[in-house]
Amino acid sequence: MPLPSRNFSLTRRVLLLVLAASIAIPLVCLGIYGYYDYQRRFADAGELTERLARVANEHALKVLDLNQQLETRVVDMLGDSDDASIKSREEALHRALDDMSGTLAQVAAISAFGANGALLVNSRWYPSPQVSIAERDDFLSARAVAPVAYFSLPLRGKVAQSDVFTTTMGRISRNGQFLGVVSIALKRDYFIDFYREIAAGDNALVIGLYRRDGGILVRYPPNPDSSQVANNTPFAEAFRNNELFGRIRMTSTVDHVERVFAYRRVGDFPLYVATGYATSVVRARWRQNLALVAAIAALPCIAVWLLIGFSIRRLDEERAAWERWQAEIATRLSIEASSRQLRRMGALGNLVANVAHDFNNLLMVVSSNMALARRKHFNDVESEVLAVERATAGAESLARRLMSVARKHPLKQEVIDPAAWIRSMLEIVKRAVHPSVSLTVEFSADVWPVIADPVELELALVNIVANASEAMPHGGRIVIRCQNARLRGAETDLPDGEYVLISVTDNGEGMTEAVLRRAFEPLFTTKVRGAGTGLGLSQVLAACEQAGGTARITSVPGAGTTVRLYLPRHHGPVTVAAPPPVVEKAPFKPPQVSNDEHPLRAMSVLLVEDNADVAAGVMAVLEVFGCTVHHEASADAAFALMGEGYSFDLVLSDVQMPGNMNGIDLAEQIMKRLPSQKLVLMTGYADDIERAKHLGVPILAKPFDMDDLRDVIADRVPH
Repeated sequence: MPLPSRNFSLTRRVLLLVLAASIAIPLVCLGIYGYYDYQRRFADAGELTERLARVANEHALKVLDLNQQLETRVVDMLGDSDDASIKSREEALHRALDDMSGTLAQVAAISAFGANGALLVNSRWYPSPQVSIAERDDFLSARAVAPVAYFSLPLRGKVAQSDVFTTTMGRISRNGQFLGVVSIALKRDYFIDFYREIAAGDNALVIGLYRRDGGILVRYPPNPDSSQVANNTPFAEAFRNNELFGRIRMTSTVDHVERVFAYRRVGDFPLYVATGYATSVVRARWRQNLALVAAIAALPCIAVWLLIGFSIRRLDEERAAWERWQAEIATRLSIEASSRQLRRMGALGNLVANVAHDFNNLLMVVSSNMALARRKHFNDVESEVLAVERATAGAESLARRLMSVARKHPLKQEVIDPAAWIRSMLEIVKRAVHPSVSLTVEFSADVWPVIADPVELELALVNIVANASEAMPHGGRIVIRCQNARLRGAETDLPDGEYVLISVTDNGEGMTEAVLRRAFEPLFTTKVRGAGTGLGLSQVLAACEQAGGTARITSVPGAGTTVRLYLPRHHGPVTVAAPPPVVEKAPFKPPQVSNDEHPLRAMSVLLVEDNADVAAGVMAVLEVFGCTVHHEASADAAFALMGEGYSFDLVLSDVQMPGNMNGIDLAEQIMKRLPSQKLVLMTGYADDIERAKHLGVPILAKPFDMDDLRDVIADRVPH
């Protein structure tokens, strides 16, 4: 195993990137928040001015409607009276005007002036002082536009010396003669107090009552120059255009402060109310709020920055420790390499033993059948030759599996259409499945082509299906699926890309976690000794990796197992690789009994051998000797048969067989229960020979010839 590596430079760059992100992201978020908060605050300021403009408009409209009613009543009360007639009734008229204005807080005084501008009667003073307004704008305008009400700019009342503005209405006789004016002085403080109340102490607000020409009647906060006119502005332009309402943003000509203004016309009067909010205050409050939010957001950011700084410092310390550890681990890996070499040597010993056993069986087939052919003088030896051919094919297959696991087998890579390839070899696969197990194949549409050795893939698929079938001794279901798959590096240890996934799923016994970890390990098997080589799944993994892919296993004990083969997609033309032809096994025909084997004629033999070809060869030899042979494929079956009362002159048994019992276990049980029973064992393992000698049972070492077999049997036959 190579020494593990750590990319400290990459980690440092990631930490610095995180540091930059922890600065940039909060700044971006703060900028976005600041932008939307800025827009929201100006929108709120506009809504506030709009709402206050409506309130001020309703207030002014009520005051002016009442004021217009008072003027109309006074005009009606005076009628067509001339100056002399009014002066003669001054006292009575004074009391009437005083009663009208007494309960109205906004009215400073009600006055009637003659045709020449002289004061005739006043609501506050009796007798009225000698005052003339002949040269005043409100008198001149009222005489010119009578009987329409005229609103004056702010002025100091000539009688009461109060801060007022006046509404003046001309009096016209029935014949159209100008008789004078009726003037009502309205207190500016009354409006200022109301505007102060609705402003609620907000110094950023300004509220005012304006004439259509831009003249300022009332303003809160009060302006020093009460005669100033707000002209030559978009504000005054909107008044002159007689707009009913609107909203603008401009710098005031009164105090040169930029404000957001909302204005509304007061009914049908040539007056407007307007409210403004200082943009500098909006910006100042926005900056204060943004600074507060930034301060709050800075606290976790500072914590993150300190943590990143601490991590960088610890990274430097870890890097120094890592370098020291690498030096130490190199020594340990050297020791582990020596240990692994010892384990490999042990595994090699197991491999040699397994291979020797299988080859001995194959050579036993060759030896026995060639002996039969020789005894027949090579006449009528078709069955023997077929047995030799099968043994030779088995030896070639075993050699292929060993070479494949060792990655030494020469590959014949071909472009394969997986779906067509699986369909073409279904018959071969089905032969590896027990009849009690159902086999289902599922394909996705348009499966991609792959490039691989079709023979290796066939052997891999047969190995998987055979293992799945053995995991379901009481029957079950196997499903083979073929589909396209796009993998990411985070999901598997394969490179990102496109793969064809061939999965084999069974509902058998499943694997434990310990078995699953070693499933692909060469020479590892869960079968009894001699029943498996431990090369099947190793060959599956080797076949996939040689094609550029891999194999994976998932399993749940008691629920089943899924083996997945990942093969890289091939971009190019597709040619279907046909499976190799299937050679049908010829039925075994027992040879004719030779007359020279008369000494063993009519002897009954129980042959116990799990390898069918070996059993066929030995049975043929025994029948040549004149024996009657009964074959069982396992020691368990042979023991059960003898337990049922069947007896034989001789029991000839292999040692290594699948099942609960092997040949030596069978021999021990027979010697214990049937001491007189004649026994002969045969094996290809040296260890088994030593065990058999301790039992005192004759044993044949595979491969043996016919003469050896005849001599051993003859020694066991009583003379």
